[in-house]
Amino acid sequence: DDGIRDFCLSRGLGDVYKRQGCGGGGGSSSNNVPEAPIQNPYNLTCSSYQSNTQKCDLTHNNIIREYYIYIPSSYTPSSNASLMFVLHGYGSSATNIMFYSSFQNLAEEDSYIIVYPQGSLLNGVTHWNVGGWTIGSTANDVDFIETIIELVDNEYFVNNERIYSTGMSNGGYMSYHLACNLGEKFAAIASITGSMTNGTYDDCSPSHPTPVLQIHGLLDYVVPYDGNAGSKSIPDVIDYWVNYNSCSSDPDRLIKYSDDFDLILYDTYINCLNNVNVKLILHPTMGHTWPSTAEYNVSASNEIWNFVSQNDLYGLSLIHISEPTRQAEI
Repeated sequence: DDGIRDFCLSRGLGDVYKRQGCGGGGGSSSNNVPEAPIQNPYNLTCSSYQSNTQKCDLTHNNIIREYYIYIPSSYTPSSNASLMFVLHGYGSSATNIMFYSSFQNLAEEDSYIIVYPQGSLLNGVTHWNVGGWTIGSTANDVDFIETIIELVDNEYFVNNERIYSTGMSNGGYMSYHLACNLGEKFAAIASITGSMTNGTYDDCSPSHPTPVLQIHGLLDYVVPYDGNAGSKSIPDVIDYWVNYNSCSSDPDRLIKYSDDFDLILYDTYINCLNNVNVKLILHPTMGHTWPSTAEYNVSASNEIWNFVSQNDLYGLSLIHISEPTRQAEI
């Protein structure tokens, strides 16, 4: 019953609803063994935000944190739903990236759940703690994301072999940071205008061959293609994952027109362990932005989902190989 489910979720009792319907319909027990007390260690509360979307607040490391979760209308307990994290950029917000990334239509098609976590404040600015320019942050964002996975998995039927992360700028950095530090949870990641900080790069410890997609613009002066003092260059990042995944060193290259003159490079590194891929989409005139078909002839959202959804924790998954590439204009 949707009313019972909403009641449970609003009180952080989704795990109970998932198991037994929030304590409803209680049958008798011949042994009269009392039920275990309901636990809500994170003080989780969720409330309706907009259609199919809830805003959830929790206490993590004595700080009130929040995330937004989109459950598609097509979701059912038998969906075995994938879970996608979408991480905002430095100084931005979960609701902002929810609006411009427009993953919801794709989620309806493939019945996957989307989580938009909110970064905490560092000197009054929202951020993800990835080292580099965020040094000084005390936020344990890796554990925060892992906690959200636990909470969502308690409330919904999630395919734990198909959890993905993507993000814009600082959110892209954080997606790499998760692949390096929580790789046992994430099947694939994608970064839009992000990179790896020196700390993430130097201490990276992935747990399995990891598919990686990077979309970047040569006119990005916020996160330069050639890197800077606190950030690795995009070629360095791609080389890291190509080497870690034991891919062929020379990519398969596809060239598409951005307009009448400019060429977009699609470099895919193949023959990797577990049949994963590493892919770079390099745009000649794009700056620090989330590209769309209308503006740059690249739909970041489509490219991300088409890429990550082919994989689970064990590599390329046969279930998605024969499916057509989605062409919805985003």
